[in-house]
Amino acid sequence: MVNKTLFNKENAIFMGAKRNPNDCSIGIFGVNYDGTCSYKPGARFGPEAIRQVSSCLETYCPKLGKDLEDFKYVDFGSILIDKNDSKSVIESVKSATNYLISKKLSPIMLGGEHSITRGAIEALVKKYPDLILIQLDAHADLRESYIGSKHSHACAMQRCLEVLPRKKILQVGIRSGTKEEFKFMRDKNQLVNFFPGGNPQQLKKALLPYSNSPIYLTIDLDWFDPSLLAGTGTPEPGGFFWNDFEAILKSLKDYRIVASDIVELSPEIDNSGVSSVVAAKVLRSLIMSLENMQ
Repeated sequence: MVNKTLFNKENAIFMGAKRNPNDCSIGIFGVNYDGTCSYKPGARFGPEAIRQVSSCLETYCPKLGKDLEDFKYVDFGSILIDKNDSKSVIESVKSATNYLISKKLSPIMLGGEHSITRGAIEALVKKYPDLILIQLDAHADLRESYIGSKHSHACAMQRCLEVLPRKKILQVGIRSGTKEEFKFMRDKNQLVNFFPGGNPQQLKKALLPYSNSPIYLTIDLDWFDPSLLAGTGTPEPGGFFWNDFEAILKSLKDYRIVASDIVELSPEIDNSGVSSVVAAKVLRSLIMSLENMQ
């Protein structure tokens, strides 16, 4: 049975998903939260938008050679949260992730803003103490605090480092941050150089010591170029395109992705709806790429 104290499952559902977790290997849940937004709000509408547009996609992915019809996954809806308390939101994410783990489901979380990743990581490291984090993002998110909050989306990776036992994050394609953040990334060898249209050879090289490590893949959608995905609160020119994302997934195909998230979709910024479709297609690819936790 679904834990009714954690989830609201009355709204849209992602294409082909079940509502009952029985016999499923992957669990999807949303977090409708953008309480620390520093520019344009609206990421709280992201999970619903991804679900609503998903019916326009085919179930088959020719690049991965896989079909969603061959996967069993459950969409729990979005978690119930106190939107006025960022710390309690992270605790609610942790509880929801723990619930999925207890059901032997590989979690995929839909944001919402990036601060929520900390809660999922904190739950997963109990099962995977050797967990490492791969971040696709325009921004470093390594600030100690931002606008008076340690739980701001601008601090997301710093908060994750605090709970990752191995303290290992690989940050791919970061193109915005403070001088101090870039120095930190370079000093710790966690900034992976990857450029639009390029070969992710540096990511493959960086992953060599972690061939057997479980991976959490966090995808901030502002990693994509605004010309492809305009619907995000902090767009950054010079970003990536769909072929770049497919190249990243191809380079990860022999690794153990045990959980993931998709964050920072603000659908109302993009009246065309293209941003939501791109996000839904990212989710389709992730369902096909996650390792079965069972």
